[in-house]
Formats: sequence, C-alpha cells, structure tokens
Amino acid sequence: MSLVAGSYEKFMWGFSLHSQSLIPLFSYPSHLSPIKTVAASASVVASGADDDTIHLYDLSSASSLGPLHHHSATVTALSFYATPGLPFPRNLISADAAGNLSIFDADGFVHLKTLSVHRAAVNDLALHPSGERALTVSHDQCLAVVNLVRGRRNFCCRLGMEATLVKFDASGDRFFMAVKDKVSVHQTEDARLLFELECPKNVLCAAPAKNGLLYTGGEDRNVTAWDIKSGKVAYCLEEAHTARVKGIAVLTDSDGAKGDDDPYLVASASSDGVIRVWDVRMTAKEKPMAEYNTRSRLTCLAGSSMKFKRQHPQAGKIKSKVGKRQRLQDGKSKSNVEVQTTEG
Repeated sequence: MSLVAGSYEKFMWGFSLHSQSLIPLFSYPSHLSPIKTVAASASVVASGADDDTIHLYDLSSASSLGPLHHHSATVTALSFYATPGLPFPRNLISADAAGNLSIFDADGFVHLKTLSVHRAAVNDLALHPSGERALTVSHDQCLAVVNLVRGRRNFCCRLGMEATLVKFDASGDRFFMAVKDKVSVHQTEDARLLFELECPKNVLCAAPAKNGLLYTGGEDRNVTAWDIKSGKVAYCLEEAHTARVKGIAVLTDSDGAKGDDDPYLVASASSDGVIRVWDVRMTAKEKPMAEYNTRSRLTCLAGSSMKFKRQHPQAGKIKSKVGKRQRLQDGKSKSNVEVQTTEG
C-alpha cells in the first residue's frame, strides 16, 4: 500500500507501507500555495492547490510528470476513474473554486472539456464507479449531477445548506453528503434520503469501504466506522490523533491483496502532521500498526493499493520528467478526442 499526503506548507509526502512501517518515498515542495486535495490511482498521483494548478506524479519512480494549468481558481477536488484490470487510470476529473469541473484523458492528460457546474466554489466531487457521472456539492448550497459521457450538467438542486463532502459507496447504489456534524445517506437512483449519521463534531473527511462501512473523521479527532445499512456505529478509534483528522484512505484485500488473511487497513492523516495506519481487525487495541510524523500541517490524504520496494535515499527527491511535462502542457499527445469517460 502506498500513501500520499498534501500539506499547508506546500509539500507532497509519499510513503510505502512495508513490514508494518511507513517508508518515505519522497517529500517534495510541489506547489506555490497550500495543497487542498490529492488523488491516487495505481502509480499515478495528482495534487491540487491554491495556486490554481494540478501536479502529476509517478509513485513507482518518484518522478514529477508535470503540471496542468487549465484552472483559473483554486483546485478543490480531484478524482481518478480507472477501468478494472488496467494498470493506469483512464480519466482525471477536477473541480475548482470558480464552480468549474474539468475532464482529462489520463493517456497524456489531454484536456477534454471544462464545464461550469456551480456559481460558487465546488467543495467536493464524487465519481460514480461506472465513470459515467459525477456528483458535486458547492458553496452555493447546491448538489449537481454531471454526465461525464456527454460532458454536460444534467441536474442541479438547492439543498438549503452547504454540503462540504460527497461520496459514493463502493457499489454506487448510495451516496453520502456531509453537512457540519451530520452525514446524510441517499439512494443514488432517486436521491431519496435513507437516514442520517450524527457525529459529535464537524466531519472533515470520509471514505467508503467495500464491506459496507463508511469511515469518517473530523474535529472530534476520532476515526469512526459506520454501518451504512443500519446507520449505526460499527466501531470507533477514539482519539486517533491529537488534532482534527483531515484525511482517510481505505484499503481492503479486494484492492490488490490476495487471501483472507491479509490485513484490512485504514490510514488517517491529521493537521498534527501524523499519518497513522490501522489494522481494523484489531480495533480493541486502538493502537496504530504504523505511523509517521511529517511535522507539517497535513490537509489531505490518498492511498493506492500498489506496492513499491524501498527506494534508494536519493529517490526522496522528486525527479522531473521535462519531456513529459512539455507534452502535458502542449496537450498534443492526442487529437480529435471525444468527451467520453467510458466505453460506448
């Protein structure tokens, strides 16, 4: 398992989980402003920041793939779409503080289209497992449904309150929205409200798991696992951090490990600078399996199921692939690309 975190101090951190230890892969001052969001798929990582740019990385070689300059406002959310069985993501979806959503082909990261989805900053986006649609929530207190195949917004409704997070479950049959200390669970087909999860304090991050659980973290400093069928707490890692939890990443054996005996891992990152990995089969101990103190104010976290060997110490310095960067900026690696994120 590999983890990537972004920080207020503009640094990206990369780690590999090996022998119950977090091994640093790199630390890199990747942006000119605080990093707001990160996403990972296989060996590819994307980060977005207040400097209006997206930076791309290759985890396997600790190399920079170059920046994308298609946003004119803070990049607030990122998500990859990957076709099962392929070693590389197919699309990258990004959102910004101007209310726009952009679609990129991950083969060369060619910009396909930018849509105006909201009248204010997009707080979060959720990509359906099919890759055909996305949900966005915004500072304008609206929820929007975007058709990624046709490249247009299908639907937008006013919530009457500002949602800060939106996530699909692993199957795509349900989605979740966080508003302060409440998480609402909805049926995807008709957006019908099923029930609400009430947390002690504001929810700042959430991650669904493939076993029917939703992990949340926030100002209560806990990592809480919710049973999304019953709406009850399955278990809680109390005082998981000394400060608010800003990111959660989930990895199950179905994400790339083999066999029922492999650990079920959840990683959490906090503004106290500490990243912790938990084996949730051993929740009674409430002690992390591994941890690392970055000594920075972490803002976001993403995980990948790919495993990398410990690298030479010089690999801690991100290398720049100049030719690749130029190709990314020129956007000439593919012509006449249709705005479509899935086959058919």
